[in-house]
Formats: sequence, C-alpha cells, structure tokens
Amino acid sequence: MSQRDLIQGGGSLFRDPGQDGLMHRSFLRGEGFSADDVRRSPVIGIANSASELNPCNAGLDQLAEYVKEGIREAGGLPLEFPTISITEPFTRPTSLYLRNLMSMDVEEMVSSAPIDGVVLLGGC
Repeated sequence: MSQRDLIQGGGSLFRDPGQDGLMHRSFLRGEGFSADDVRRSPVIGIANSASELNPCNAGLDQLAEYVKEGIREAGGLPLEFPTISITEPFTRPTSLYLRNLMSMDVEEMVSSAPIDGVVLLGGC
C-alpha cells in the first residue's frame, strides 16, 4: 500500500475510497468510532493542555466535551489530542522553554495529523 500520492494533512485521508482510506478509518474504528463517525467531514483536532497538576487548565477536559459536541452538531469529526500543560508556580526559573516546547508539539501534530482544522485549548 503506497501513500506516496496522499496529501499528508486534511481529513480527506479518512474519506479516501481505497486501501489508504480503509486503513485510516480502521484505526478510528478500533478506538470505538462508528462507521458514520469516521466519514464525517471536516475533521477537527482539539489540542488540549488539561492537567490536574495545573489549576489554570483543570477545567479544560469539560470544555473539550462541549467543543466536541459543537463540532459533531456542525457535521464534523472531533479528534482530541494532548499537549503539555505549563503551570507558572511550579516552573523554575522560567516557563519560557516549556512554552516553546508546547508550540513545537502542537505545530507538529497539526501539520502531520489528518485534520482539516484545529481548536486550541490552553490556560495560563
């Protein structure tokens, strides 16, 4: 199975009628998504920095559920992925290097994942 001609990003990978589309859909089906779910469009990623260790980001899991509901109501497929959570009081001497790491993490996921758009959830 060659993926040479496939576009790296975008939800079109899930809609491909051939073997490549079947492979991508099967990964989501194994995760519990229905046959209808894996063909929804657009595919929207949700980057979530939720963490119980970070009070600023503690409520983001609940917010992510509302975001998913809105994406589904609009006809899309929401796919959540984690990113690091930065909490200022616990980071010494500065959180600057972690902010850079977070941005690189999210950028790489967004550019390489088969998604059409992204919602970014983060706190202080």
